[in-house]
Amino acid sequence: MTDLEYLKKYVDANKLDEAIEKLNQNIPVQYIVGNVDFYGLIFKVNSNVLIPRFETEQLVNKTYNYILKYFPNNLKIADIGTGSGCIAITLKKLLSNSYVEAVDISSKALEVARENAKDNKCDVTFYLGDLLEPLKNKVDLLISNPPYIAYDDPDVMDIVKKNEPHLALFASNNGLEFYEKIISKAKDYLNEKSMISLEIGSNQALSVKKIAYKYFPASKVLVEKDMQGKDRFVFILNNLL
Repeated sequence: MTDLEYLKKYVDANKLDEAIEKLNQNIPVQYIVGNVDFYGLIFKVNSNVLIPRFETEQLVNKTYNYILKYFPNNLKIADIGTGSGCIAITLKKLLSNSYVEAVDISSKALEVARENAKDNKCDVTFYLGDLLEPLKNKVDLLISNPPYIAYDDPDVMDIVKKNEPHLALFASNNGLEFYEKIISKAKDYLNEKSMISLEIGSNQALSVKKIAYKYFPASKVLVEKDMQGKDRFVFILNNLL
């Protein structure tokens, strides 16, 4: 479906001209419409949150499959950098007996996430704060799609750079900043049998694996590819194999 077809499908006819004008101004169609489909659920989005991507749907799906293999369905889950809440809410819908909490440093992003949880009739506990710090209890799964684009990355599209929140896009240390911060502190927040699920940049697999083994030398670290065949996900399995 083209962006124009998407607008015609979801925007009222009397507002279509205004919506097309915004589209011509290079505003993402998802922000114009105000929502996006993610894993079969509808999520509100605006310029305070990233637009959920297909790759993140894959992160959720792959994580869900690991959960089915290694965990009971009443595990404790924490989503770090939740944004629109799409990861946390989707996992809660898939695993209704699990306890799911989500953290973001942006209060405006959390407003969107809370609305999405309410709209999807989903009980998720949200915390405002920096990465893992607000978590109250140990969890079985840490999952995150953190900012991972290097500040000097020349390949970032203008429509992304000019519209989506930089706080959720860019990271220092060649985009590795938040992987180091999350993984280095993770042991304090994980149960003995646990997992970390991460979305990564397509050129970051070796670097993130190195960080993972630095802090979890005895764990199994797996890299998996997205639908385009690019390295996109890292899973750290602790005492599960």
